[in-house]
Amino acid sequence: MSAHTDTMLYLDGVSVAFDGFKAINNLAIIVQPAEMLAIIGPNGAGKTTMMDIITGKTRPDTGQVLFDGRTDLTRLDEAAIANLGIGRKFQKPTVFESHTVWDNLEMALKKPRGIFSTLFYAASDNDVARITEILETVRLISRKDELAANLSHGQKQWLEIGMLLAQDPKLLLVDEPVAGMTDSETEETAKLLRKISQTRSVVVVEHDMSFVRELGSRVVCLAEGSVLAEGSLDQVSANPVVIERYLGR
Repeated sequence: MSAHTDTMLYLDGVSVAFDGFKAINNLAIIVQPAEMLAIIGPNGAGKTTMMDIITGKTRPDTGQVLFDGRTDLTRLDEAAIANLGIGRKFQKPTVFESHTVWDNLEMALKKPRGIFSTLFYAASDNDVARITEILETVRLISRKDELAANLSHGQKQWLEIGMLLAQDPKLLLVDEPVAGMTDSETEETAKLLRKISQTRSVVVVEHDMSFVRELGSRVVCLAEGSVLAEGSLDQVSANPVVIERYLGR
């Protein structure tokens, strides 16, 4: 066990089958603290199932899933896993459109959620400082008083990343964050995620190779539920098996 105590996420020998089909097959992945990892691979490679296993939505049939060097995620439910400090961003942004950008972040702050604390909640100086810092990180400080409905698609994605940051996660799982974004938004998103990964672990599942290149992170290519190759994007892209089974199509 002690060999993994310094890891943020440790998957070893993880397999899960649905109706006899092995969606994840003896998967092994390690993510270090304050590291970004990009995960690529063809449709059906098991990328979403892997995220589902980490967040407790799907239980693996076999294998270890350790968080922060010690907690076995396979024994916990989704709520308990979220409370440990794992945040997941799905492909489609879900923000409160009829509320301002600021209010969206205030609602997302990690707070006691009892009825009285909610009724009598007033943002403390710390909360205001924290929200302001997140707004600057996600490039929305100038839009803070606008309704979330008025943001562009890309800005809604940033707001949702900000709402995850408000929960103060140790690990962020981000699913295809730049789908539908403009080129300049895509570039800003790469910068934004690189900044977040200086202090937190970030796992990004992505199809857009130019975006993956801008992330500049370690890359794992999945296929048929296991790791096909890992390394820099150049190393992975040059791998003959990756070219044949993924990039060449």
